[in-house]
Amino acid sequence: MRIVISEFMSLDGVVQAPGGVKEDTDGGFQHGGWSMRFFDPDVMGAAIGAVAERTDALLYGRRTWQGMAAAWPGRAGDPFADWINGVEKYVVSSTLSASDLTWQPTTLIAGNALLDAVAELRDRPGRDVNIMGSPQLARTLLSADLVDELNLMIEPIVLGGGKGIFPADGVARTFALVSAATTSTGVQVCRYQRVQ
Repeated sequence: MRIVISEFMSLDGVVQAPGGVKEDTDGGFQHGGWSMRFFDPDVMGAAIGAVAERTDALLYGRRTWQGMAAAWPGRAGDPFADWINGVEKYVVSSTLSASDLTWQPTTLIAGNALLDAVAELRDRPGRDVNIMGSPQLARTLLSADLVDELNLMIEPIVLGGGKGIFPADGVARTFALVSAATTSTGVQVCRYQRVQ
């Protein structure tokens, strides 16, 4: 399986709270929902659908999983909602227990077992394991060189600070651009694959 990160991203690399005002206010972040005005259903919707078609499992950090688990189960009947509710999910957490996993199917990965668990997933047959949101998790996997692909929707806004996914560890990591599209709202929808 391949490990893929899919994010809505500002021009200055911020991925925090693209979808809602109260999604994530850590650090006093006041721009929640910044991505919504740039959403182009034709290009971005098609790109998200293509990502879903290639994805066999989703991998989340605890906070993102809890937000998604609160939002998606009640939206049955929409093709994307049906897919996200039915696809295999993994949540990385040192505080959740099996009894907390109300959004099924979900498997718990202990925080201290993350890198080994992801290495095991990469050894399994299958398609993509996708990380959507979860910036700390994405940064950890990039640092460990366990990311095979980046799907970035780079949006025409500078947010001046907030959470990002890229490690600041001084290590160069090369990715090759395999596809790009521009939306009517100025978003660059880019797919990059890791070059070893």
